[in-house]
Amino acid sequence: MKIAVFENIMTPGGHEVEFDRIIVEEFRALGHAVEFYVPENFRFQFDYQTPVTYLKGDAVTYTTSRGVRKLFAAAKREVNRQRWYRQLFDAQKNFDALIVPTSTYRYLRALNHSALKKISVPLIFILHGINPTEAPKFLAAADNLRGNKNIKPVVLTFGDSIFGERRENIFTICPPTYTARDLQVTPKISAAGEVLKVGFFGQYRREKNLRGLLEVFLRGNYTRRVELQVQGSTMHAEDSDDFEDIIANYRDERVSFLHKGLIGEQWQRAILNVDALLMPYSSPRYRYHWGGMLFTAIGFGKPVVAGDDMNPEVFERYRVGETFRSGDLDDLARVLTTFINDFDKNFPTYSANLQAAGENFSPTNFARRLEKIIGGANG
Repeated sequence: MKIAVFENIMTPGGHEVEFDRIIVEEFRALGHAVEFYVPENFRFQFDYQTPVTYLKGDAVTYTTSRGVRKLFAAAKREVNRQRWYRQLFDAQKNFDALIVPTSTYRYLRALNHSALKKISVPLIFILHGINPTEAPKFLAAADNLRGNKNIKPVVLTFGDSIFGERRENIFTICPPTYTARDLQVTPKISAAGEVLKVGFFGQYRREKNLRGLLEVFLRGNYTRRVELQVQGSTMHAEDSDDFEDIIANYRDERVSFLHKGLIGEQWQRAILNVDALLMPYSSPRYRYHWGGMLFTAIGFGKPVVAGDDMNPEVFERYRVGETFRSGDLDDLARVLTTFINDFDKNFPTYSANLQAAGENFSPTNFARRLEKIIGGANG
């Protein structure tokens, strides 16, 4: 098949870039051809070595959208979305299936006002989770499109329903892990007696509670030497200022900071160079949206410490690390101390579970599940 990928979200890097890479490389490995369709001002952060067709209508970034600007950007996005949909409808003779890798119920709602809803090839909208507020809007939009069997919303989740609701035209599949695609090496874990390196990585947002983690880490009583590596990319000026303030106020010989976005090989090497990943996040949305850093940890074979609202279904099946009561810094301190001090004893258990989870959630399995949905089977 020839797979078209319509990407319109422009970010400075991160998991969106790697997610597109999974789709491109895994479908290509399955024998399919892949081509991007993107807005005319779209700038790629990674060379996917894939043909590109440019569509009229500017991409809208999320880096500066606040207040009135956010409302204007949303309106502009809707106008452009209709333009893109029209052009994709006209181009459907050039591909056998179309995938929108990151979408929301708004994408489906807009489809009702576009000729694209009559597309004659499979059209896959991937939603990276549905929260309780979005669920009624998503289900209503899907219901309005149930007459066209080619429109296939795919929700990345760990169950077979959306809060108990099922539809014949809604598909649910597990998300994929992120792996070291450019570095063909075996993950290395520091031996007993060596410095245990733990990392806090990814896009920095205040909800990730980095300050709380640093307070807990620096007052911990550890029986082995340990080092915390902190990397953060920032999209908004206020987040950048806050991250710089953290760097200035938490300088310590046991902590290193990197305020920079990492992509591709740089990102992979940074993850491989630590022994474990810390995710002290506290937000209800992590129960409904898969955690990009958690699935990076699984793909790279790195044990984690995470809040208990981080994809609890994963931890129910696999002991890939330890969880603490979300938002409870005292419990984080207890769990983190035990995790570090007992790391060598528990690592064989973590490793076996990371391997099992990695096989289940592998990018190859993800692409095969999507391939079945494109071909008409339920995921």
